[in-house]
Amino acid sequence: MLLPSFQLEKKVAVVTGAGRGIGRALAIGLAEAGADVAILARTDDDLAEVAEQIVSLGRQAYPVRTDVTVKREVDHAVEAVLRQAGRIDILVNNAGMNIRTPALDVTEEEWDTIVQTNLKSAFLMAQAVGARMKEQGGGRIINIASVAGHVAMRTGVVYGSTKAALIQMTKILALEWGPSGILVNGIGPWYFRTPLTEKLLADPAFVEEVLGRTPLKRIGDLRDLVGPVVFLSSDAANYITGQTLFVDGGMSIYGF
Repeated sequence: MLLPSFQLEKKVAVVTGAGRGIGRALAIGLAEAGADVAILARTDDDLAEVAEQIVSLGRQAYPVRTDVTVKREVDHAVEAVLRQAGRIDILVNNAGMNIRTPALDVTEEEWDTIVQTNLKSAFLMAQAVGARMKEQGGGRIINIASVAGHVAMRTGVVYGSTKAALIQMTKILALEWGPSGILVNGIGPWYFRTPLTEKLLADPAFVEEVLGRTPLKRIGDLRDLVGPVVFLSSDAANYITGQTLFVDGGMSIYGF
């Protein structure tokens, strides 16, 4: 059983990009900790499967098909959750993507797509949910960033730039909204096995390179992200804001 300060009973969480990968794991993990969970994604089939998992845990699931890069859809989704659940206590901005392109070959379309998905969507969701949290007297926002926003990596200039901006956005929102009781923090993962990384991690040479940069010498398991997100969502983290916790097996401290 979780310690009382880590429990999320009577809390309502919203997770974007919740249909698969990290978002799916976090949505289910928050439900395991006691929260009812609104799941936002663009695919009905993915939403239905995750909702079923949440309901099987005895929690309420609120699936909303949404493109979080479009403001009117974000506003509609937030209102839909509020109509059904009555409040939003936790927002996890997880929606993200990458196109691994060398800097000289990046197209304007690629730039716009990655920036909108990784950065614009997080701000639109934070803005819409933050307004409601301010009325409620507080809440938690957790942005899923990346070690690529902290150290230079060969993940592509656009992806790294969006994640660095997300880390900075986390600090600024924490500063601005702290007096309203809204705590804003980030999580910075390294490599985890998800649909986004599946092809990369199928290459033994690439895995060997990743492990060579990872003091714990393993690829991350999605469960490794659940605990930190539950912690930052809970009363155990009542005096933490503006921080990004790197869940990376030690990669970000690696030196030569």
